[in-house]
Amino acid sequence: MTRVSVQTGPFDPGSEAEALERLGAGAIATFTGLVRNDDGVDALTLEHYPGMTEAALEALLAEAEARWSLAGARIVHRVGRLDIGARIVFVGTASAHRKDALEACAFLIDRLKTDAPFWKKEDRAGAESWVAARETDEDAAARWED
Repeated sequence: MTRVSVQTGPFDPGSEAEALERLGAGAIATFTGLVRNDDGVDALTLEHYPGMTEAALEALLAEAEARWSLAGARIVHRVGRLDIGARIVFVGTASAHRKDALEACAFLIDRLKTDAPFWKKEDRAGAESWVAARETDEDAAARWED
């Protein structure tokens, strides 16, 4: 079972993890990303192209399923204006064994940062600026290349 959701409203990581647990696999790995207060950021706004974004996330899930033995995986990503501390993203994987669950979860979050078509804008004291890709994100994604 795989699921992708791009949404404006909040999500409950516990409920997302429980849905994976119900699959009966032996291992569940999850990651939840939050808006952090880096260098005076007051809020983050994420934009996307509906349809295109979901297709890109589905493609990442398909790649993870081809590389690891998964019983299921979930990606939930928020868009719109998000305040400090808000949940941005949930990635969860379920597998018979921890290695596949952990590696697939790490792969998905690393690649999501570079391969998913989201555009981020930071708000600092009323001044907005677009966020450029970070070299560390590119390096993390590159470790999964064959």
